[in-house]
Amino acid sequence: MKALILAAGLGTRLKPITNHIPKALVTIEGKTLLEHQILKLKSAGFNEIIVNVHHFADKIIDFLHSKNNFDIRIEISDERNFLLDTGGAVRKAAWFFDDGKPFLVHNVDILSNVDLMDMMKFHLSSDSLATLVVNQRKTSRQLLFDKQMQLKGWFNETTGQTKPQEINLQLYQKFAFSGIQILSPKVFQLMEKWNEVFSIIDFYLSNVDKEKISGYTNNEIKVLDVGKIQSLEEASIFLKNIIQ
Repeated sequence: MKALILAAGLGTRLKPITNHIPKALVTIEGKTLLEHQILKLKSAGFNEIIVNVHHFADKIIDFLHSKNNFDIRIEISDERNFLLDTGGAVRKAAWFFDDGKPFLVHNVDILSNVDLMDMMKFHLSSDSLATLVVNQRKTSRQLLFDKQMQLKGWFNETTGQTKPQEINLQLYQKFAFSGIQILSPKVFQLMEKWNEVFSIIDFYLSNVDKEKISGYTNNEIKVLDVGKIQSLEEASIFLKNIIQ
């Protein structure tokens, strides 16, 4: 199976650590975030991975070489010239996903106990354009799902903004997106009309009336965003108690 690890971010919230290294190479419990992700994906059966790079790209490439690409196929999607956002990153990597099969997209800074094999089975059985890991946690930006866990909209609790504008919030459940998703190859056809730089969430929201975009969740799912300095110690505890 194939996967894309999103590792091109600037890591602004992890400064000053990311003044000298990319977020992907921040170390937790003796391993970089990138290594944690690759080993998790590899153990779940993902043996072909593409990593997008921008901030300190050479350091990520050198790290992968030093690890002999973890003895699997690893390619680089080079965004050094400019960042393409999440949707643009997926489309740029389209050449890699040439087997017509669904693929995983995973943020490098997300730790979780998600069973990726079970998630893939769920996606294949649901006939969805995309399956997003979501859970109910405190965040200002929420995805809106109906009772069948189909994506219908988006809500920013801080600003009150909604997408679409006229959506009735009372009709839907609010969930936080975890940065883990499985996409069907049909997305590339639908992305052709989009500009080079775009958000994958905006892409999904533009297709909710035409395509099935499913939420994947259960009470056992634990997710941690390792995006802030304060979260690094929490991440160490998380890995000890949840992952291992």
